Amino acid sequence: MFKNVFIENDIKTNPKISTILEKIKFDEIKYIDSINDVWGKVKKPYLQKRESLNLFLGNKKGQLVKEAPAAYGIGKEKHFYFIHAYNCIYECQYCYLQGYFNTPDIVLFINHQDIIKDMENTISNYPDAWFHAGEFSDSLALLNITDEYKEYYKFFQKNPKAKLELRTKAVNTKKLLELPPLPNIYVSFTISSQTNSRVFDTKCPSLKARLKAIKTLADNGFQLGIHLDPIIFTDNFKEEYKELCHLLKEIIPPKQLGYISIGVVRFTKNVYREVEKNYPQSLISKQEYVKSFDNKIRYNKPMRMWMMNYVKEQLIDTFDQDKIYFCMEE
Repeated sequence: MFKNVFIENDIKTNPKISTILEKIKFDEIKYIDSINDVWGKVKKPYLQKRESLNLFLGNKKGQLVKEAPAAYGIGKEKHFYFIHAYNCIYECQYCYLQGYFNTPDIVLFINHQDIIKDMENTISNYPDAWFHAGEFSDSLALLNITDEYKEYYKFFQKNPKAKLELRTKAVNTKKLLELPPLPNIYVSFTISSQTNSRVFDTKCPSLKARLKAIKTLADNGFQLGIHLDPIIFTDNFKEEYKELCHLLKEIIPPKQLGYISIGVVRFTKNVYREVEKNYPQSLISKQEYVKSFDNKIRYNKPMRMWMMNYVKEQLIDTFDQDKIYFCMEE
């Protein structure tokens, strides 16, 4: 349910718009010249998303495919991310989006063919490039509404050397299952231990639901990725992550695992300030952090290396350790 839907004038007759509107509930439609004229112009508290959200529909302009930061993914290939949406319907206490944009309102871009054209230009220089969706949003949470997967599917079907990662906490896999899996498309799930999922992943699908979705995709032959990130230390950290790793080993065939990233909770200064304001009673705000090598706030290096190595040790008896990497630690 959205309060208002803002639609750019240039695309108001685009068939994709009517398809999206048929699938959602909203109070009012407003037409605007550009998303940038309205979205985020007045600062809106992050937690206002609990009461009301607006939806913006438009075309993404400017650079559509961007090179990813160092240590973003696995392997020596070039990594890029593309922007098809801003913000997320979920609410995680550690989410960096709460300190990144001026508003939690959702933006969905519909010019996917323009993004794909930029991908084509990219692979002319880097034919085995990785492309990542979900940098500023969840790549599957609203897929039943946007239905763009088949457009990207065709591109990666024609370009088998290039790879696509769909990053998600959603269990919205119906659209994926409508098409046969491709060996160069990876669906990667961000998951946490049972306690961390329940406490910090507010309004996200439960750990049980996410594991069920992972198993469904595994049983149907999909390539998978796992992000055990961010790990937040709790008194039962070792027991819970040992159990979580055991569950992953039970449901994911090693040949279908593309990678597992492991990372600890971390923030920029601005995001951490927002976390303290939004969740003052959260355990996240009561941890001991330091300013790290990249100016981010996180556990000191001995602490985080102990945590990440412990989790890695629980996995390497089943999964190839070359497929396991520490995220944003270089």
